[in-house]
Amino acid sequence: MSTKHLSPELLNARRKQAVQLRLDGYTVAVVSQQTGLSAPTVSAAWKAFREGGWAAVPVKPRGRLKGQANVLSADVQSLLWQALFQQPAQVSDQVPSQWAAETPHLIEPGWSSAGLAEWLAIQHGVVLSQRAIEHWWEAQGLKHEPWKLSALATQRSQQGRWFRTAVAPRFNKLKEADQRWQGGVRHVAHPTKSLFQIYLHGSRGRLLMRCFESPPDAQAYLSVFAALNANGVKVLVFQGALLTASPEITDWLAQQTPFCLVPVPANLALSA
Repeated sequence: MSTKHLSPELLNARRKQAVQLRLDGYTVAVVSQQTGLSAPTVSAAWKAFREGGWAAVPVKPRGRLKGQANVLSADVQSLLWQALFQQPAQVSDQVPSQWAAETPHLIEPGWSSAGLAEWLAIQHGVVLSQRAIEHWWEAQGLKHEPWKLSALATQRSQQGRWFRTAVAPRFNKLKEADQRWQGGVRHVAHPTKSLFQIYLHGSRGRLLMRCFESPPDAQAYLSVFAALNANGVKVLVFQGALLTASPEITDWLAQQTPFCLVPVPANLALSA
């Protein structure tokens, strides 16, 4: 159950309701069902009440500076970078394991705007919309658009021939669109930090990402691929890295017969 669709006012009303139900003796699971909040949100509200009373239960919208709709405060930007430079599961190590079933984004291969928004609200009491996070991504050079691979099907070009030969035969075997993903790795020209990004797009073009201060190593790629595999992804079209040069990655891919990685040739340019 996600809180991203709730206004700050409604979220706070639900948090207060959750605390009252916990005071009445109901379990986290029951309170979660009755309020529509996730188990982590219920537990976060209960913890806030126990540490600071009723005044500490509401979350405070402090993501944006007054009068600057598209500018995030320095502390919120720092939190966003903290998350992006780690795996979702690593950042959520603070979250008890019994919450994992209630928070599916914890096992995602990278951070979505929805995952970041929920993590900010649960862990730091910061209410920030997905749209605000996506605007920040764009300002930081992190926004990446998916390629229009289907448009290559009939093109009489190098890209079209590659798609029909390497990609289409694999895509056509899959009935479900969410089993077909695309992604890559790139260096982002950021003014203040060394920044590399693994970006991923699912069937609806939703962007997920992880960031690194140096080129990702084999373990970084494997953690992303393993998470995709665990979530039922069957084919990943990937650009920007010569992954066959890594014995670790090559060996892992050879053992994961349901998961297929299709590299984009280095001399092939794909457009969004």
